[in-house]
Amino acid sequence: MLHVRSLTRAAGLISTAALALTLVAAPAFAADHDESYWYATGDRSLPDGQLWVNSAGECWQSAYPDGPNDLPPCGVEKPAEVAEVPEEFTVRLNFAFDKDEMRDVVNRDEVARLDDYIANVKATTTLEYLTVIGHTDAVGSDAYNERLGMRRAVTVRNYLIAQGLAEEQIAAPQSMGERKMLPSYPPDALEQRRVRIMSRAD
Repeated sequence: MLHVRSLTRAAGLISTAALALTLVAAPAFAADHDESYWYATGDRSLPDGQLWVNSAGECWQSAYPDGPNDLPPCGVEKPAEVAEVPEEFTVRLNFAFDKDEMRDVVNRDEVARLDDYIANVKATTTLEYLTVIGHTDAVGSDAYNERLGMRRAVTVRNYLIAQGLAEEQIAAPQSMGERKMLPSYPPDALEQRRVRIMSRAD
């Protein structure tokens, strides 16, 4: 009996030693205490740092849930960053002479800028209230330019609504006519024909 116990004990010691050697000699995957996912280290088939996934593409997590979970390709996809809505946005819509419709805008790149602005307002997490102000050049009478500036402001306001902004989010249109010229341009320059959009966050 003593001989059998000695053999059993020896076998147990050998098994323990073999297990220890196996753990030391198998560095293929590791779990850093600072990470939530298991990743490859020292494995010939995988580059170091690559996350360990099963055949279904599912990631293996470690027992440390406080680590970051946004590691590619297993982390939750981060939402795209949305630029802040500027307090003032000027669209230099160069209307054809004496015109006020969106189809009459000569510089279509400004319409693209306006579309980007609208998408930005729609994507922001804060509720934005907008004021649309129309401007003209100095050609024509003050009264006529006041009306022309208003028509342009109405056109842009209607365009904002047609593109998905809530009507109650946009104040009644305003016109400055030719009363607020851009000092860096001549009074009759097409740059004076512009629409400003003022933004105020709730």
